[in-house]
Amino acid sequence: MIKAFEQEHPGTEVKWIDQPGDGYSAKVLSQAASGDLPDVVNLPPDFALPLVQNGMLLDIAAADDKLATDYVKGGVSAYQFAGHPGSYGYPWYLNTDVYYWNSELLEKYGLDPAKLPANLDELIAQARVMKERSGGKMFLMSRKPELGDLVNAGVELLSDDGTRFVFNTPEAAAVLDKYRAAFAEGLLPRDVLTDKYLGNSELFKKEQVAWTTSGGNAINTMKVDNPSLAPKMVPSKAFGIPPLYVQGLSVAAGSKNKPAAIALARFVTNAENQAKFAELVPGIFPSTVASASDPRFSQSDGTNAGDAKVLAFQTLPEARLLQPPLVSEAMTTYLKQQFALAISGEITSQEALDRSVEKCNELLKG
Repeated sequence: MIKAFEQEHPGTEVKWIDQPGDGYSAKVLSQAASGDLPDVVNLPPDFALPLVQNGMLLDIAAADDKLATDYVKGGVSAYQFAGHPGSYGYPWYLNTDVYYWNSELLEKYGLDPAKLPANLDELIAQARVMKERSGGKMFLMSRKPELGDLVNAGVELLSDDGTRFVFNTPEAAAVLDKYRAAFAEGLLPRDVLTDKYLGNSELFKKEQVAWTTSGGNAINTMKVDNPSLAPKMVPSKAFGIPPLYVQGLSVAAGSKNKPAAIALARFVTNAENQAKFAELVPGIFPSTVASASDPRFSQSDGTNAGDAKVLAFQTLPEARLLQPPLVSEAMTTYLKQQFALAISGEITSQEALDRSVEKCNELLKG
């Protein structure tokens, strides 16, 4: 790919430097602070944000008037930050969640794999059937709510100017209340709120729960992890707005080679090169609008794995970054603690949300 770019742009030499994932954000921030930020840099939105806040990334929307028309909306908006007009990255490769159901377990406990839940209320209702038919030995639900669940209930997480969190609303409390009631009814494993919890995907792999969420390539992965389970997996669309997972290429605002840097970022992220990359790396998808009709992603081979891949790809135009990049690891830890307290019944859902908003705003101010 680099050789092809250099041939298209005689006299241009590209030096591609790979960095380990561990400590990558700190590495990039260090490079930026010392004035050594590469002309083009691979950044997920949360890594891009602090650089945008310090004026170190180029506004791609201002530099490239085709950004909004050539790339999927969610990918472009992922690099748009409240309080900072513009877009600060070319979306590169994407993924989203697909829901997976164990058809054998559904049928065994009186549920129809052809009539899967389409929302949280239906999920809880079917979880109740599974509990009753299994004598409390099998679970359909086994995950706690997250900020994305609030977004799908129509809750705004941030104020319009992006300066404070505002998700402590009655609508958000209603979501936590539903999980609270389901937990009290025994529709979720008791250790889902403890450190002993193995995780939803691990329990699904062990066939101890009948529903999980994962990327579009999960069935092919399961063929290795649990070959007998893979054929039983039925994919369906995620409830509400599908979550977007995105990597992007940004251009340094201080680059002395801006035209070449923009050209390289666009070249790497064009439909042809993204398709080649996605063929080499199963489970990722291209971010260009032109890729929508590519049969390599839009047509299933008739298998459940092929159906899941196409389903994930077809939902990408709707997918959005559900958790704002402003949400730090410390905020996430605190949110999980408070949500767990609410679901266990130790505090009310509204108290959990009020505490969470107060703490997140405190951390946001630094």
